[in-house]
This record gives sequence, structure tokens and C-alpha cells, in this order.
Amino acid sequence: MVYVPERKINLSQFRAISHAISTYEDVILLGRHIVESICRTFDIKAATVLVFDDREKQLYYVCSHGLSDEYLKKQPEYEDGLLQEFVTGQPVFFSDFGNDTRVQHREAIQKEGIVSMLSFPIKCRKAVVGLLKLYNNETWMIHDDDKDSINILSEQFGLVIENNGLQNFLDEVRSVMGNLPLRMLKGI
Repeated sequence: MVYVPERKINLSQFRAISHAISTYEDVILLGRHIVESICRTFDIKAATVLVFDDREKQLYYVCSHGLSDEYLKKQPEYEDGLLQEFVTGQPVFFSDFGNDTRVQHREAIQKEGIVSMLSFPIKCRKAVVGLLKLYNNETWMIHDDDKDSINILSEQFGLVIENNGLQNFLDEVRSVMGNLPLRMLKGI
């Protein structure tokens, strides 16, 4: 008999999360609510959102739930081609996270008690703009429909992150434009 994990995300939950993603104005608060909700829904140890800065080629923690501050000080290092989520644009599962050759900071992972990890790319269109990582203190399986739901929610979150970045840019442009003499603004 093959074990099939129970589905955790139903249509009403998916609808509520999608609505929240489309209405929140604070990206960090939205991220916090997403990671906390995922931890509660799947009864897992922790979850984090990392955003990729393509200028500096660095991943930065935006929010997390269930991980120690000490663990969060270990910034994951981005190496082009090393993180499969960036190469394939698909989720990657680590069943033995602490002993996987692709993993950095093994001692910190073992100290934190993380056994397995599922990493979803956060995408905006085709570009990976971040990662949603789900950590557990035991090996676990997730229903394929739940994987699809989290993938879709990650893509929606990616649009929000991108939109937030564009809004910040426009705010800076407005600020600079506001400092120009009025004569220079004619015709713009």
C-alpha cells in the first residue's frame, strides 16, 4: 500500500490566502502571515521567505517563523547554478537536509533540528525573485495538490514583491521630480 499524504489546503483556504496576497500593502507583514500559516497548516517546524538581490547576487531573509535568530544569521550563499530552484524554476525537496551535499551550514542545520526541507521558487513571470523554504524536524511528504497550491501562491507573492519594488522606484522618481524647478517639468 502506497502512503498518500492528506491534502491540507482546501479551496476556501486557497481563496483566502490569494485574497490576502492581492490586498496587503506591507510585503513583510504578508510574508510573515504566509510563513506562519504554512507552519500551522502543515504542522511543520519552520518556514522562511528569502528575496534575491540580483545586483549583489545575494539572498536575504525577509521573514521567518520557527527558526532561531542564530540560524537566521547564517545567510545562504547564492552561487549561480547551484540552487536548483533558480535553474529549473521548480520546487526542490531535501529529505536528509543536514547531510545533503548541496547544503551549506550543516552544523547549524543539525543544531536547529532540521531534518527535511522543501524549497519553492518565488517567481515573477519567468524570473526567480526569491525562495519560500519549508523546514521540518522529521522527513515528511506533501500532497501534490498542496505543492501546486503553494507554487501558485509563491508566484502571486512574486508579483507582489516585484510590484513593491516598482512602487519604491516610482516613489523615488516622484521625489526627485518634485525637486526639479517647475520650468523643467513643462511638457512632462
